[in-house]
Amino acid sequence: MSKIGFIGLGIMGRPMAQHLIEGGHTLFIHTRSAPPAALLDAGAVRCDGAREVARQADIVITMLPDTPDVEAVLFGPNGVAEGLSPGKLVIDMSSIAPLATKDFAKRINDLGCDYLDAPVSGGDVGAKAASLTIMVGGPARAFETARPIFALMGKNITLVGENGDGQTTKVANQIIVALTIEAVGEALLFAAKAGADPARVRQALMGGFAASRILEVHGQRMIERNFAPGFRIALHQKDLSLALAGARSLGLSLPNTATCQELFNAASAAGGAAWDHSGMVRVLEMLAHHEIAPAAG
Repeated sequence: MSKIGFIGLGIMGRPMAQHLIEGGHTLFIHTRSAPPAALLDAGAVRCDGAREVARQADIVITMLPDTPDVEAVLFGPNGVAEGLSPGKLVIDMSSIAPLATKDFAKRINDLGCDYLDAPVSGGDVGAKAASLTIMVGGPARAFETARPIFALMGKNITLVGENGDGQTTKVANQIIVALTIEAVGEALLFAAKAGADPARVRQALMGGFAASRILEVHGQRMIERNFAPGFRIALHQKDLSLALAGARSLGLSLPNTATCQELFNAASAAGGAAWDHSGMVRVLEMLAHHEIAPAAG
């Protein structure tokens, strides 16, 4: 069993860390707020900072909101880099900028350690069920070391390529997710406005070519008016910002990605930055002056 450090214990990180403990690993944890009591009760060791996590663990996992957060935890004062010794492995499972990831990997490699970028998809449901999709960039030897650890948190685990390629894959994933949320929202809104029962429409569509995980999970959220996060709109805005910035640098036009970002922007302006990203549908409803289903209660 390995000594694993885990930094970032939010909606996603907390259940992921729990699975590692249940898999028999010794876990050293650090988070900005108080560490979850359930992890401590299960045997996790609380550390005062990221440097201490890196000193104690052989493998350090970060699961943080954005690129600056990862950089601060890795290379800031009392950061991971200060506690590393040659031969250790750093795995960033956050969703951050691919170009910055390449730089972070080089800086960690210069310390004699390996680096994997391994962002995930599946939301809090996948994190709790240990069914996440994990998209990995980095050296094959490090991937093979980490594979049994990834298997405790996810099901579809793929080494995509070199450092940065995992993050590029996650950006592509977030483009698809955003556009599909928008499509499901439009479809159910159309059905409701036309007088059909959106719940039955969704049930029928789940048996056809339009079936998707988003229609299944987020379509149900839209009908039930359940917009508690899951995955916050503010985080999906961040991911689409990465997509659009990357598109500009590559000379690409991503028109529908830009439209989805504007819908997220409108949701955030309406006070919905902390809604689940399925809450994009509320902006479509505002434009239509019609809701898919009445508010609960």
